Amino acid sequence: MADLLPLTTTVDAREAAASVAVLPVGSFEQHGPHLPLATDTIVACALARAVAAAYPVLLLPPITISCSHEHAAWAGTVSISARTLHAVVTDIAESLRRSGVPKLVLVNGHGGNYVLSNVVQESHGAMALFPAPGEWSRARAAAGIETTSAADMHAGELETSILLHTTPDAVRPGGVDWQAEDRRHLLTTGMAPYTESGVIGSPSLGSASKGAAVLSHLTTAFAAHLAALTA
Repeated sequence: MADLLPLTTTVDAREAAASVAVLPVGSFEQHGPHLPLATDTIVACALARAVAAAYPVLLLPPITISCSHEHAAWAGTVSISARTLHAVVTDIAESLRRSGVPKLVLVNGHGGNYVLSNVVQESHGAMALFPAPGEWSRARAAAGIETTSAADMHAGELETSILLHTTPDAVRPGGVDWQAEDRRHLLTTGMAPYTESGVIGSPSLGSASKGAAVLSHLTTAFAAHLAALTA
């Protein structure tokens, strides 16, 4: 897990002189019996690390706790408010600007961080949110993921595949498939009425090869975000 933190020195950062930083935003929330609480952080860091290896960007350490209120019924979940996440991200962006890095990409690993879209909108072109809407679905298709984003919402085929690729030792047995596609009151009630285990999706379909293909596709897709930020 040491690779969740970049080992860049100040000399490395000065010589790279990147104008764009990437900030992984994860969470600390239940992911069923088979995936760790830090799953979203692991996913966000794996994607940000792949991006930093392919493009001239400054890799930042992750935000590891975010807006996971819908998972509060399960032990181990920890959340902060949307206000706090907004403030932390904007403070980081301002600090980067003062140090000569004017642009920031938020690499979001948790779907409940709705406020990040507003943070990016309010930046007036100084930030981007990655992956953008639709990019997860295109990455699923490119990787041969069998389930849809709607059916495979949480701790299912996608996330299990990515962790089987990046951190296989963190994946435990016990992830049982569970379907709950009609979740219209989730924002009101949280996830508890829709799943017994915390899983909504099909972890049984996960594979390391699918996880590798998802990350590869998204890394290629990042080029368009970098072009939009630096145009």
